[in-house]
Amino acid sequence: MTLAPETTDLKVQLQLGDDWFTVCDLTRLTPGRGVAALLPDGRQAALFRDRDGELYAIDNRDPFGGAAVLSRGLTGTHQGRPFVASPLLKQRFDLETGQCLDDEAVRVATYEVRAR
Repeated sequence: MTLAPETTDLKVQLQLGDDWFTVCDLTRLTPGRGVAALLPDGRQAALFRDRDGELYAIDNRDPFGGAAVLSRGLTGTHQGRPFVASPLLKQRFDLETGQCLDDEAVRVATYEVRAR
């Protein structure tokens, strides 16, 4: 079976303060894979789209290793919660809350994300 390419004009946007920042076309997000986005203030966000079409955005910087690599981590679920595992030391971060699942004292920033 051949799947037709997704055709949509939807843009992925992150809420930054009171404004929405357009990051990319929705078609750029492959389910199960992350993408890094440079924000206007120089920070990076890691964006994810799961296989159900849900969108998530967290800080791309791994707080344990200090490198901006979370967008390259492996995604999965733990007790029904979506997470990304850092490619550095494998700590898992909840994609909805930013909470580290392996160290309750650590959390990464999350962003409200939408497709419009």
